[in-house]
Amino acid sequence: MPSSDMTSSQTTAGATALTRKTARLRDYLSLARFDHATKHVFVIPGLILAYALREPSLLDAPPRIVIGFVVAIAIASANYIINEWLDREFDAHHPSKHHRTAVSLQLSPVLVYAQYAVFAAFGLFLASWLGTAFLTVSVIFLISGLVYNVQPLRSKDRPFMDVISESVNNPIRLTLGWLMMDLSSMPPASLLLAYWTGGAFLMGSKRLSEYRDITALVGLETLTRYRKSFAGYTAESLVVSCLVYAMLSSFFLGVFLIKYRVEYILAFPFIAGLFGCYLWLSMLPDSIAQRPERMFRSRRLMTTLAVTVGALLAFSFIDLPSLASLSNRSFTPVDMLPRHGK
Repeated sequence: MPSSDMTSSQTTAGATALTRKTARLRDYLSLARFDHATKHVFVIPGLILAYALREPSLLDAPPRIVIGFVVAIAIASANYIINEWLDREFDAHHPSKHHRTAVSLQLSPVLVYAQYAVFAAFGLFLASWLGTAFLTVSVIFLISGLVYNVQPLRSKDRPFMDVISESVNNPIRLTLGWLMMDLSSMPPASLLLAYWTGGAFLMGSKRLSEYRDITALVGLETLTRYRKSFAGYTAESLVVSCLVYAMLSSFFLGVFLIKYRVEYILAFPFIAGLFGCYLWLSMLPDSIAQRPERMFRSRRLMTTLAVTVGALLAFSFIDLPSLASLSNRSFTPVDMLPRHGK
């Protein structure tokens, strides 16, 4: 860019900054992104699996579940606040995120950080009512937001690490759901790893969709101004990473199914279909994969999800002892094979 154009651009940006309107209370509250509460759907499998596998008493479960969801929303909102505030200069280069509150309005840093502290403290205070384990996981949830957004770590700026660190929120949410139902145990490691790598698949698909759309619209240079990690990506590497994440998730999920509830194997084709549906959606222009909070707008995805959840629910309570043989060693003797001419 010629120096005259650059100076003009900087002058325009400075003038825009000076003319931004001062934010009101509702603008500060919008930083908490309450509309993203739909992402806490990832808590629900933890509830279902804890009940199916641990069979805890349901006597005190309803208040725990209500408090648990409020904790999840409060801490996620704290993470969103710090995310939007620290990303404001980068979001200005995004085709749609430049409309966000922190970009378009003049905010007080003191009020932003105070709001973050209030949401974080409120969430951790409620979490302490549900026991040490729930509080510990809630603290990890809060720390994950700092690792993802705050320098010097700011993992979102590093290729592949951005996906891995962001998707850790999935097993955290699953664990919160599990503990809402059963405070005496933690989810199996195989399930947590399946959930983590499954979340990485979702985030990888999101990156792929962003890369394809934004590069075509404004070019790779502008995209990397929005998110530095994109400088280390290509469309091919993102597709391959999605494949790897999906295969890892399937592997860990298979370990979990065989070890804890072999009947879930019958639901596996539906789970595979759900992966395929989401990847297909990420390939569409202006895909909802770029905005997971809007995933409920896709009838195809919601239908596939409903069928998958229905299958998992059904096989949570239907016992099929004959499937137990799948975890046993067995070899077909050669003399049992059909012979030519007989």
